[in-house]
Amino acid sequence: MRHIIPLLISFLGTTVHASTSPSYSITDIPAPPTKFKNIQVDGLTFLPNGKLVVCLPSGEIFFRDLQSETWELFAQGLHNPLGVLALSNSELIVTQRPELTRVRDLDGDGKADDFEVLTDQFGMSGNYHEFNFTPVLDQKGNYFFALGTGSSGDGVRTITRGVFNERGRPGRMHSSAPYRGCIMKFTSDGKTIPYSYGHRTPNGLGFDLKGNLFVTDNQGDWVGSSKLFHVQKGRFYGHAASLAWKEGFVGTPVDAPTEKLAKMRSRACVVFPHGTMANSPTEVLAISEKANFGPFAGQLLVGEMNQPRIVRVMLEEVDGELQGACVPFIDGSPLGRGCNRMAWAPDGSLFVGQTKHTWAGGQGIQQVSWNGKTPFEIQNMELTSKGFKITFTQPVDQALAKKKENWPFNRYFFEYRRAYGSPRSDETPVEVEKITVSPDATEVDIELTELLAWHIHEVKIENLISKSGEELSNNYIVYTLNRLLANTPPDPLQVKLAQFNTSEKKK
Repeated sequence: MRHIIPLLISFLGTTVHASTSPSYSITDIPAPPTKFKNIQVDGLTFLPNGKLVVCLPSGEIFFRDLQSETWELFAQGLHNPLGVLALSNSELIVTQRPELTRVRDLDGDGKADDFEVLTDQFGMSGNYHEFNFTPVLDQKGNYFFALGTGSSGDGVRTITRGVFNERGRPGRMHSSAPYRGCIMKFTSDGKTIPYSYGHRTPNGLGFDLKGNLFVTDNQGDWVGSSKLFHVQKGRFYGHAASLAWKEGFVGTPVDAPTEKLAKMRSRACVVFPHGTMANSPTEVLAISEKANFGPFAGQLLVGEMNQPRIVRVMLEEVDGELQGACVPFIDGSPLGRGCNRMAWAPDGSLFVGQTKHTWAGGQGIQQVSWNGKTPFEIQNMELTSKGFKITFTQPVDQALAKKKENWPFNRYFFEYRRAYGSPRSDETPVEVEKITVSPDATEVDIELTELLAWHIHEVKIENLISKSGEELSNNYIVYTLNRLLANTPPDPLQVKLAQFNTSEKKK
């Protein structure tokens, strides 16, 4: 993409400050003793007994005893396992490429001896990009897993599991085999159904603490910049190909008018600006109330493949839909690149597994620990009727917080289109009209001269320190403003569709 490099250079020339607060430390964990050189981590969780579980591209699953600091091989021979759940100390659920699998140790010798297919009721063409990502389990006993689309660069193989659908074949990323690009639900009574549509590379399902399901997607065709979606039954999230499998959709999806697809789609609750926030987001992990990780319980963490970064996401409900902000959180060395899978350890620390899969990324396992000292960070960003209220974890220097020049807001949007990615469109500085600091100096209420729906609003806070003189760890925050608190205008692309339909009727 020709626009990426100048955008990135422009961003790096600004005064963005992103780093990991001194309140957090990062420790390297020794790699499992695989006989293969590849120690990328594609699945990571913990057993109820506190042992770490790691899945490798070699098809091996290892357990690590954190007390004795020893590894043990639990299973091998799996095909590209890209996610794991622990149901007990001897029973796992794994998404391997061809199926959702139950892996068990029945004789109690510490080695898996039973591999049960829970479901393989989805299609495969043999295309390298047809990944099967990250199983999750809801409170009612239903499993969800995410199917990646195929890549036109690898074609469609002659051997296909499932019925070949020629309507799903055209396009850069395709869905010629059943349900590629869908989030799948395997119900507690054994049914396998497509749950949502319109995903390109959904590498990371996760629930928040309220039971809402989320998934990330990576920039590409139909995805102007990487995104986080609130996944709901029957919805379409923008990538056209999988509509070939949606009941009632007529025609070839990629040939449908963009305005028609825009009317069908559900917007992302958070957009990660490409090149500045995240290029390839991965797993979604809620910050548990039991996590020992600072004053951020209930918010979400999202891994990032291309940069050494873990993003923190804060959401709110506006007009019945979730939207919100994202900020770099654990950022830069010694954190490695390729943060692909994450899980909470028994002590409340965060374990991170890294991967690269032949592109930008890394490999290894790291532990992120909090020392108990409250970092100086943006804690939350919320929409108001005239701007945003930004809450900090510590009182701010009021004199600096009240300076308008320290709040250089900017707004723009990424286009929804068939082409790969999107430049920033309608990029415009937004002036600050008024600033109010709360009596305890932890909240800064910023009124802007204009709020515009369906636009991303970002700010790179300048020269702000805490009341005690501490520097802000991360000054770059981005809010995806879909809906206003009142009187939200229609989605612009939907307006175009209405105008098109009216014109056609007149003919």
